[in-house]
This record gives sequence, C-alpha cells and structure tokens, in this order.
Amino acid sequence: MATTRGGSGPDPGSRGLLLLLSFSVVLAGRCGANSVERKIYIPLNKTAPCVRLLNATHQIGCQSSISGDTGVIHVVEEEEDLKWVLTEGPNPPYMVLLEGKLFTRDIMEKLKGRTSRIAGLAVTLAKPNSTSSFSPSVQCPNDGFGVYSNSYGPEFAHCKKTLWNELGNGLAYEDFSFPIFLLEDENETKVIKKFGQCYQEHNLGQNGSAPSFPLCAMQLFSHMHAVISTATCMRRSYIQSTFSINPEIVCDPLSDYNVWSMLKPINTSGALEPDVGVVVAATRLDSRSFFWNVAPGAESAVASFVTLLAAAEALHRAPDAATLPRNVMFVFFQGETFDYIGSSRMVYDMENSKFPVRLENIASFVELGQVALRTSLDLWMHTDPMSQKNESVRSQVEDLLVTLEKSGAGVPEVVLRRPVQSQALPPSSLQRFLRARNISGVVLADHSGPFHNRYYQSIYDTAENINVTYPEGQSPEEDLDFVTDTAKALANVATVLARALYELAGGTNNSSLQADPQTVTHDGPLQHYIAVSSPTNTTYVVQYALANLTGTATNLTREQCQDPSKVPNESKDFYEYSWVQGPWNSNQTERLPRCVRSTVRLARALSPAFELTQWSSTEYSTWAESRWKDIQARIFLIASKELEFITLVVGLSILVFSLIVTYCINAKADVLFVTPREPGAVSY
Repeated sequence: MATTRGGSGPDPGSRGLLLLLSFSVVLAGRCGANSVERKIYIPLNKTAPCVRLLNATHQIGCQSSISGDTGVIHVVEEEEDLKWVLTEGPNPPYMVLLEGKLFTRDIMEKLKGRTSRIAGLAVTLAKPNSTSSFSPSVQCPNDGFGVYSNSYGPEFAHCKKTLWNELGNGLAYEDFSFPIFLLEDENETKVIKKFGQCYQEHNLGQNGSAPSFPLCAMQLFSHMHAVISTATCMRRSYIQSTFSINPEIVCDPLSDYNVWSMLKPINTSGALEPDVGVVVAATRLDSRSFFWNVAPGAESAVASFVTLLAAAEALHRAPDAATLPRNVMFVFFQGETFDYIGSSRMVYDMENSKFPVRLENIASFVELGQVALRTSLDLWMHTDPMSQKNESVRSQVEDLLVTLEKSGAGVPEVVLRRPVQSQALPPSSLQRFLRARNISGVVLADHSGPFHNRYYQSIYDTAENINVTYPEGQSPEEDLDFVTDTAKALANVATVLARALYELAGGTNNSSLQADPQTVTHDGPLQHYIAVSSPTNTTYVVQYALANLTGTATNLTREQCQDPSKVPNESKDFYEYSWVQGPWNSNQTERLPRCVRSTVRLARALSPAFELTQWSSTEYSTWAESRWKDIQARIFLIASKELEFITLVVGLSILVFSLIVTYCINAKADVLFVTPREPGAVSY
C-alpha cells in the first residue's frame, strides 16, 4: 500500500500557527513593557530643568547627552560631602542631590571642573531666611542694551558707578555640560533620600566603607538641539525650513506680546498727530530664574504690574477722565529681562510707523520698577543725568518730579525722594526710549542705589520675599480676598501714581483718586518667564484683568462681541471686545458672561533682530531658546558593572543558542512537521 503526500515542507497550517504564536508573544511583550518599566523606574514628575538659551555670541544653560545621563545618587547636605563625589567615591559618575543652600557659584565651579565624575545635578528647594540671598543673574542686568555706552554716558556704562544687582553671581548665564534639575516637590525629595529603599537603603556604606550593589541611581533627560549661538541655530533652522519637506527647527526666538491700553480710545488704524501729547505709564511683566519656567518674580515684576493695574483702574474712575487734555497710555512690556525685548520692539514700531503712537507724541514717561521692598516710606525717583544736559529736557523732568512730589503729599504713607543727580538710571524700559529720543522720564523704585531684592531673578523671589503673609487657617479663596500689609503699601504707591498721571494729563483736582487694595491682592501664583509659545498665561491674565478694570460691560451678544462691525456705533478701530465669564449670579451658582469693551490691546514683543534677520545684532536682543525632544527625570536601582557584563554574556549566549535551535528546526522542518494524511488519497 502506498500513500500520496502533499509535499516535503511544513504545511501552511503549521506555519500559520507558528506566526500566530510569535505575534502573540510579541504583543504580550509590548503590552507588558509599560508595567515592567513602572516596576523598574520611579518617575519624578515635579521637576524643572535648566535649559539652553542662546544670544548673538554665547550659549548658556545646561543639557544632557542625547540618551540622557545616569549616575549613582549622592546626597550633598554639607560642603564636606563633596569629597566623596569629587575624589573618594568608587562608583562615578555621580548624580549629585544638592541641598538648595549649597547651590552657589563656588560649589558649581567645583562641580564644573570635574565633569568626568559628575553625571548631573538635582537641586532641592531651600527655605530662605532673613539673612540669606541668592541671585543667579548678573550684577549689571541688560548691560550693553540700555542707553549708556562707551560713546554715550561712558561714566555710567557697564554699571561703573552702581552695581544694581550687587548680589548677582551670574550662574544663570554660565554654560554647563551636564543636566541640572530642580526638585520642586518635597515629597519626591524624601522618596529619594529616605523612603522607597533608595539612597539610605542602598547608597550609604557601613562604617565609612563603600556601599555594595545594587545602588540607587538617577537618570536625567534634557538634550538640547541648538548649539553655539543664535546666529548658528537660526541659520540651521532657516536652511531646514527652506530645503526640507519636514524641517527640524532647533531653536526659537524668545517672544510674546506687550499689553497696552489708552485712557481715551484712539483710532488704531491710523496715527496720532505729532502735536498730540501722551503720558506713558509703563512696567514689565516678565522675570526668570536658573530653571525653565520657574519665574515667580514677586518683587522684580509682579508687584509693579499689579500696582500699575490698580493705578489704571483708579484713573479710569475719575469723573472727567474722558475729557482730560492729554491721553494716558498704559504699557506692560514683555521680555525686558532679556535685553529689553518688549520695549525695544515698541520703540522700533514707533520709529517705523507701525504703532499708532509715535515717539514724538510722548510728553512724559513714568515707569514702575521694583516697588514692594520699601524699607521705610521712601519711594525713589530715578532720572537720566545725560538727557538732562539738554535744558529743555531738564525743565520737563523737573516739572515731572514736582508733579510726583505734589501727588505724594496727599498720601502720607509714601514719601517721594530724589537720588543724587549724578546717578544713572537703573535697568529699565525707559532706557530703550531714551536711546531713541530725549524725553522726560522717571523710574519709581524702592531703592536709591543697588536693589533691595536679595533674590532678584531667582526661584526664591516669591510672595514671601515681599512679606506677603496670611492668617493661619484661611482657605485659598479667603487668602485671595485678604488684604495684606504689602497690598496696602502697593495700593498707596498706585494712588500716588494715579494722581500724578491725572495731573500730567491736565487734570486739576486729583484728591478723590484712590487705588483699591483688593485689586493689588488678586494675583495668583503664575510663572512669568517669557518663553516662546505666546501669549503666555501672564499676558492673558494682565490683558483681561486690565480690560475688566478699565473697560465697560455692554449688552452685546457673544456673536456680536466677536464681530462688532455689524453693530451700529461699535468700532474695532477704537475698541477691543472681549467675551468674559463675568460675575457670579445672586445665588453664587453660575457666572453671568458678558461682553467687555475696552482699549486694551496686544502688540508683538519679538525683538527687531529677528524681523531684520540680524541674528548677530548688538543693537537689539537676540535671545533664543533651544528646542528639545524630552524632559524627564527618574530613579532606579543600578547593578554593578560585573553583573551587567555577566547579564550581557548570558543574553548573548541565549541569543546564539536560540539562533542555532532555530536553524536546526528550520533544517529539519520536513521531518518535524509532517503533513497529515488526506482522506481519499489511499491507492491499492
């Protein structure tokens, strides 16, 4: 009896079964990968990285390698603990968990000099006390981009007479080749130090001996795409955008929007006549710190812009505000921390007829600097000694100072004082306007010389820094409505400013103007870094807050509010229309949305250097921020090099054995996988 076979190879059914099993194994592996990763790694979710920034000549900041940097964690609580990291420790590179109080220039210089033993840095938040100080900014902020130079006021250039930020250590303007992260969550710091079987369990040796494996390690990802300078990264991005279908942009210019409004509406589609005078009241919106998007800026920005908001509200409430001879423009500049981005752009637009107000329209300029840390009742009026060499300007500045002193006389809690005549202006937006034209201007500040702010442009420039404290046991909502002593002091400054602006605009009776302390109080814990994705939250908050404080509620529907051109007597050339959520109803159950008509507008705050493609400009700010793919921090246990080598060898052995087995099975497939007998295929 003979049988007929279908062929000598494995049948399709067997192959299909093998493919199905293989697919199932791969799918199970992929589905289980996340759970395995969660068992190996503990992610740190509340962190802030140091990122790379660039200007015309330098790169500053930090970055990791492209695959992230890993090191054994070593906690440094005292300076003596650095010896283990820098020289004694047997398992470099180390990931240093640094106490915030040790985050100083001296310590960072030591770590920077031993990069072969340093994988990265994780900094914990310190608790500042009344005698501590920390400012990672430079001692002469925005040096070279203000009004003073070697050719104009050389005796004031480069802060020769006054180091405005004398406590600045310049750390934020250094370049580090390893990643540095801020640990914002105290609980995560405790997990690393004490709990979760990490540092104390694995990395502390007994009786001074070296710890044994496995050790607790940290991995930081913060690889930056841009290098060298703004000119280099912008050129690479430009080439990519021009010739690539899928361009990879490596950096973006720092940019946002200035917020501005007028006391009386003007036609923004045209320009003011040259003989129309405007009083400008200005301040800044932004700040920064060593770490990305951690910029509380309580003294350096927030106190001044909430004061200006309160002053704008008070002035708009004046009964004759609409009939004053002169108009008042309120301006909140963005990007001033980075070489006056916002003010330089507005000056550029004014000079090139791209803004309805021109430089020749500015009759006087009043700017709020840092105003929250008055050590007494004094509020200092800083002016520019160079422009006052012009007799006409000097006379106008004198009138401006007299008006301010007169306005302050009715507010006993504020005493206006003049610094010595030979002192330069502190870093301020006014300097960019003086660079273009001699105008009468003053900067109001809480300091006569160097800043009182001991945490200028740092993570510790918080509400506590300006002595904002609340009664214990209050809810966050109650805190928001509680009027602190600091809010009262800032409201007094706002009252003085509002009355002075009223006088400068031609008013004759300013005694009724009073700023509301509640307006100063209502400010949430935002971050005030300018960034590259705009408008930022700060810009939106100030825009809508100013609209609500100075605008008028209308009866327009939502559709009409979005397109008021179809409504009689409404014009987008004179007003902006905003649909807001409105106040609570009488039952406090829902809000009553409404349309607010105001003169509040946004103006681009992008440095003219990028408009002109002058990426190496020394006239305008050239700051750009590098792009990155991933920002991540996590901890895990790391094995010894010997165990890793053994694991590698075993893995390779299994791989080779698997290949041999697979080859043998494939070679003998016709024997191992026999085709089943088919019915009716038997012959006799």
